[in-house]
Amino acid sequence: MHRMLRHAFIAALFCFTAVQAGAQAYPTKPIRFLVPSPAGGSPDILARIVSVRLSEQMKQQVVVDNRGGASGIIGVEIVKNASPDGHTLLLATATNFASLPVLKSKLPYDVDRDFTHLSRIAWVANVATVNAGLGVNSVADLVKLAKDKPGQLNFGSAGNGTPAHLAGAMFNVLAGVKTTHIPYKGAALALSDMMGGQIQFLITSPLVAIPHGRAGRIRVLATTGAQRDPLLPELPTVAETVPGYEIVQWWGITVAKGTPAAIVQRLHRELMTALDHPDSKAQMSKNGATPSPESPEQFVAFMKSERARIANVGKQAGISLD
Repeated sequence: MHRMLRHAFIAALFCFTAVQAGAQAYPTKPIRFLVPSPAGGSPDILARIVSVRLSEQMKQQVVVDNRGGASGIIGVEIVKNASPDGHTLLLATATNFASLPVLKSKLPYDVDRDFTHLSRIAWVANVATVNAGLGVNSVADLVKLAKDKPGQLNFGSAGNGTPAHLAGAMFNVLAGVKTTHIPYKGAALALSDMMGGQIQFLITSPLVAIPHGRAGRIRVLATTGAQRDPLLPELPTVAETVPGYEIVQWWGITVAKGTPAAIVQRLHRELMTALDHPDSKAQMSKNGATPSPESPEQFVAFMKSERARIANVGKQAGISLD
């Protein structure tokens, strides 16, 4: 009996030593950082800010890989099915890890069963934007125009169930108007069509909208948080005109379930360092985003609360993606 226990202990010690050695050697090849949306949008911008820091810290290239389509589901599935060795990261979005799980009954992934979550990386209040030639200079103007032309104004989003879709639906409900949702494969595509006049308004991230607003290509009306954004204090909130209106975006990083604990811990430490770097903070702030480093436990609890909140919004707006 003692011999069996001794052999079991030696085997466990060997396995532990092997895992530790693997973690110390990690990463052994370039790390793929998958972004489940096209290049040019907010997720892509944030992923590239973080990837630069991680590449320098870990002495290994971190390559951003954009895989848009199906509201991000395609990209999420790729990471779910990837080898759980820490060499494939996923940019978790509010769409894929909060909205779709409560608005769509059947998904090819489970946000808790199939992934190990590291941390949020940033959050941002959205901005309400309109086509520059629409003749709209405020949220009140947009509400009036929508009431004068029921069903004739179109708003875009990065896909069904995305924050921009929920934002537009919430606007309809709380402002008492009727506008039409036009889903795209990414926010950058929706923004391009708004500038071209194919859609009239878009509620999206300031990371992509503010540069075009400053250049006069679109008009930025307001932010979507409960209070004025300290990074954009000159802008009013939508809620100042439409009471109760509030919606923000967030992004995080996750890996496939089964990734060794030692590698998960290493990745989390590297991520915390990257988010604390002055260059990361400056670049995110420049684009209207606020870094949001946290523990894996905090990230999991946050996503659960977000799912509960979005389920309530979806019920009020009558949104179902089935």
